[in-house]
Amino acid sequence: MTDIMLVASGDLRESANTKCWPTQKAMEDKLALVVAEMGHTLKRAHPVKPAGHGFIATQREGMDVFRTIDPNAPIIVAEAVWQYSYHVLPGLLAHKGPILTVANWSGQWPGLVGLLNLNGSLTKAGVPYASLWSETFDDDFFREGLKSWLETGTIVHDESHVRPFDAASLPAELAGLADEIAADLAGNKIILGVFDEGCMGMYNAIIPDEILMPLGVFKERLSQSALYHATKQVRDEEARAAYQWMLDKGMTFHFGADPKEELTEDQVIDQCRMYIAAVRLADFFGCEAIGIQYQQGLKDLLPASDLVEGMLNNDDRPPVTREDGSIIRDGRAIVHFNEVDECAGLDAVLTNRLHRALGQPVETTLHDLRWGDADKSGSRDDFIWVFEISGAVPPAHHEGGWAGSESYRQPAMFFPFGGGTLKGYAKPGEIVWSRIFLKDGALHMDIGRGQAVKLPPEECERRSRATDYPWPIMNAVLTGVSRDQMMARHKANHIQVAYALSAAEADKAMMAKAALAAKMGMTVSVCGV
Repeated sequence: MTDIMLVASGDLRESANTKCWPTQKAMEDKLALVVAEMGHTLKRAHPVKPAGHGFIATQREGMDVFRTIDPNAPIIVAEAVWQYSYHVLPGLLAHKGPILTVANWSGQWPGLVGLLNLNGSLTKAGVPYASLWSETFDDDFFREGLKSWLETGTIVHDESHVRPFDAASLPAELAGLADEIAADLAGNKIILGVFDEGCMGMYNAIIPDEILMPLGVFKERLSQSALYHATKQVRDEEARAAYQWMLDKGMTFHFGADPKEELTEDQVIDQCRMYIAAVRLADFFGCEAIGIQYQQGLKDLLPASDLVEGMLNNDDRPPVTREDGSIIRDGRAIVHFNEVDECAGLDAVLTNRLHRALGQPVETTLHDLRWGDADKSGSRDDFIWVFEISGAVPPAHHEGGWAGSESYRQPAMFFPFGGGTLKGYAKPGEIVWSRIFLKDGALHMDIGRGQAVKLPPEECERRSRATDYPWPIMNAVLTGVSRDQMMARHKANHIQVAYALSAAEADKAMMAKAALAAKMGMTVSVCGV
């Protein structure tokens, strides 16, 4: 009989922790039963709080919890919710016993997203771990994996879908384009505008300057207080013009009367102010891309930045002028990396440069690997992912574009001042997916192919209701990569996606992007295909 210690990293926001606790508790109860059946005892390393939840909610709290844990004890980090990895990273860095990260396979709360963020953070930190996920915790995949970890401290997952990128197979035309873009970045240099680094506890999303600088990529560290101030300077008529521009494009806003719970026009007008301010700040500092922190700090001052982020990432967006009346980057996206994920930001810049040169759609976004399951309508028989980001994607990704996009209020438990999302369902088409991540002190890129698929309206509605209804969804099939292979390999909560005009052009764009990343010194792996 062995005691297995359990910790649960939670949100920084108590409103989220208390609301999500029943789901976490149900998962822990199931996990404890399976562990007991295998002859062990699962013991919580920290109690349920009087506030009504059992999550570690700050970094200091996590440090104090780990002081009470035997450093050689086997430990399970169980996640049914989004979690801030830095709450537990200090303790896990020093822990000597075997570590297992576990999540429930559910779309209700982003437990899978939290698991993948923690996995990516542990990979970056060089901490060995094993990982498992399950819908019921009594399936053979989970039980066999858990048995292996309990006996050996390790789990071997299938990664046969991964192969090293072979630059020698690249056509000379694409190799030349990759060389040209890499040389331009190194020679002329670019700036990533970072509005407050380290959002959402995502240690895995921060690229050290010394790794970026040799690529010709530098950070302009900006405070969100500067964005707040600039937002307040935007004139009402300018903000209303941007709002009217979206209305004229056919976008739908779902307004209500109670600003505490419903979206209001005033909230959207303030989001339009933020959009204009962000464009002007990017222009002033010469940033090729910017990342807004999205929640902490800014949420206590302004409506959510989601609508802003989707607007920025679209070539077709409301015009913003300088003081002299000239339009800033007319007809071109201001590349934005959601949640200040710098790995996604670097990826987005490469995608934007490369796809524009290839004549492919440049609009790109990150998504959470939120969840996925079978098509319950029966229109397809393959596994379909739900890629879903917390609020906004470029309207060019939606079926119907701006006219196929709509805005709902962000949930009150996260955003006291509201703000609209940029929701829609991704149009069917060929996609290239990728992820830049950090391992062994160096940049890596995984890249592959897939399709955004069209599902019946009732199936789209079911999937949206199973997750966060106000948020945009891409129903996606990944070519040559199973569900469990993706989960086992992926080193981040986020995945970068971009469309191509055909399957052949998507193949070409994927190979060119792999070549560009390799030229910049990344270790590139092709997944599936």
